[in-house]
Amino acid sequence: MFHVKHFQTFHVNQVRYTEYMDKRIHPHAIGVLGESVAERYMIRKGHRILDRNYRKKCGEIDVISQKKKRLHFIEVKTVSEVLLGNREVRGADAYRPEDNIHPRKLERLHRAIQSYLYECKIDYDWQIDVITVRLDIRNRRAKVVYLDNVILS
Repeated sequence: MFHVKHFQTFHVNQVRYTEYMDKRIHPHAIGVLGESVAERYMIRKGHRILDRNYRKKCGEIDVISQKKKRLHFIEVKTVSEVLLGNREVRGADAYRPEDNIHPRKLERLHRAIQSYLYECKIDYDWQIDVITVRLDIRNRRAKVVYLDNVILS
């Protein structure tokens, strides 16, 4: 369903990782850390971050970036071994965060994008990207997978 464009593993120390080191990590904190990792990843790839957590009644956009004359609306999905719990390693590796992007989520994302474009009076080309972040809490590392130009169906 998705085509993996980029894959990268890197240290997460630059993203204030220590704030999230408590063993009782709240899922929201994991999501915030994943969005920070995704934002830094996009900056490294030459993007300028325009907005984060754009929320409207109709939906939310995690990260909005621009590269050249193209807007990127980015949905970030994050998972860590804390959230995976005691699954077997094989089972945990088989879990794909992007599988949680269901048709209703895409519909809400599309409505939020239309709202953003109208509100900001932007007439650029745009695309939807998905970034999955898999956090390794113990080793302070993150594995990032960038799914470029996901098509709404």
